[in-house]
Amino acid sequence: MKASDLLVQCLENEGVKYVFGVPGEENEDLLFSLAESTIQFIPTRHEQGAAFMADVWGRLTGQAGVCLATLGPGATNLITGVADAQLDKAPLVAITGQGSSKRLHKESHQLIDIVNLFKPITKWNTSINHAEIIPEVVRKAFKLAEVEKPGATHFELPEDIAKNEVEGKPIPRRRVRRSAPDYKALQEAFNIIKASQRPLIIAGNGAIRKLAAKHLRELVAQTQIPVVATFMGKGAVSDQAPQSLFTLGYKDKDYAAAAIAQADCLITIGYDIAEHAPDKWNPNHDKKIIHIDFTSAEVYNFYQPAVELVNDISATLWELNRMFIKEPASFPTDWYQSSRQAMLNDIESYPLAERAPFTIPSIIPFLRENMRDSDILISDVGSHKIWLARNYPTYEPHTCIVANGLASMGIALPGAIAAKLANPDKRIVGVMGDGGFLMNSQEIETAKRLGIGFTIIVLNDNDYGLISWKQKEHRGQAVATTLTNPDFKLYAESFGIKGYRPQTALELRTILKEVIMSQELSLIEIMIDPGANLALNEKLNNK
Repeated sequence: MKASDLLVQCLENEGVKYVFGVPGEENEDLLFSLAESTIQFIPTRHEQGAAFMADVWGRLTGQAGVCLATLGPGATNLITGVADAQLDKAPLVAITGQGSSKRLHKESHQLIDIVNLFKPITKWNTSINHAEIIPEVVRKAFKLAEVEKPGATHFELPEDIAKNEVEGKPIPRRRVRRSAPDYKALQEAFNIIKASQRPLIIAGNGAIRKLAAKHLRELVAQTQIPVVATFMGKGAVSDQAPQSLFTLGYKDKDYAAAAIAQADCLITIGYDIAEHAPDKWNPNHDKKIIHIDFTSAEVYNFYQPAVELVNDISATLWELNRMFIKEPASFPTDWYQSSRQAMLNDIESYPLAERAPFTIPSIIPFLRENMRDSDILISDVGSHKIWLARNYPTYEPHTCIVANGLASMGIALPGAIAAKLANPDKRIVGVMGDGGFLMNSQEIETAKRLGIGFTIIVLNDNDYGLISWKQKEHRGQAVATTLTNPDFKLYAESFGIKGYRPQTALELRTILKEVIMSQELSLIEIMIDPGANLALNEKLNNK
């Protein structure tokens, strides 16, 4: 068979349903092989959009999303989405074409060293220089992308290798069993927790993968230990639970930070330093930390755990639950309830009068009331990310997707496409600012072509709002952030989808309910007054 046919057989063996990408000359054979397979190739309007789709597919399913590009500019356009998956711990496999292996030793058209280019942003990558190694390369790429901690891998296929005749077959997938927790470390951690008076859990993105959230919820219900989630750990414990203190990640003086300051033992579960550095919550190096994760703790001056449990997170939590059943302990709750109540009060403190300007925190309750517990909201990066991560109550894992490791703008719209493909029965809402929207707005055509429906919400302040917020906080003014925009309603309609621009609270509530429940591909532009941003700083500084 042809080498490209063997590669596609290997992708089918990995359970791949979709490959997102942009066609090119150098991946012609692979594209024609895909056309004869069970895998659907989805042409996107930009390689970055393809990589973001693969990224979000991987986050939501646990199976590596796959993106494809040609050599040169096609490969370089993948970089941001691949790096986002790597830093956000999302399984992704990137495939790039390459020129003939006979010209790789010299300067030639569109030739760059893609393997070395991708090395810093992947767990592993390689070039297929012999057709016979295709089964090993594909199996290794998926195994490493999906094994904890997940991330991005890449391989390139030169065009002459793709045409070669080869014999071979896919390597079967085998389940990788992760190690059980060390009993001495487990006992030490248990003793520290039991001896503490105010333990607190920080749940990171590792706490929502595998069965971790299930066992974490059991531990919390049994012990009454409060939980603060990072932006990417939202939903590990339901925000309806009385032990939830919502999220960590905005300011050192936010309400959750007050509880962390009082805690005498911090249990970090799947905590990712790339999201929120520990010097923000452990400035005096004095917190007793128990580190529970698939990998050892980063060497960090502000993060020096007393105990490290380096193994399967859910297995560790399961064992801790068994230990607490044998030796019950229920910790006081009064010390953290004020922080929880303060956050609940804050979420409710942004009522929207009928003719008042829209602010991001004032519209979040309208979003929440139209989303079921299992529906998925995807946040782009901008000032709205802070508000959604902080104020949008989340009840289940993987239902509020926030990119916060690389924190790349432009993920929400292509990410919503992947979310809908992975969860066709769920309501999907992608929330983005005007800046992030125009970075990948062309993917509206991809969604329209696929016939899938979700809600696009563009929060328009004609500005790079998050940067303005920070500059004004630091310097009292903003520079180089002001934008001008097209008519987003008309822009949406030019793609053949419905566009809306509500003017009042009643219109907003009516349109959100109609559009989100319809699950039709639609865009809602909401003009935003950014005044709430600096007002939040002032509120927290003066509390």
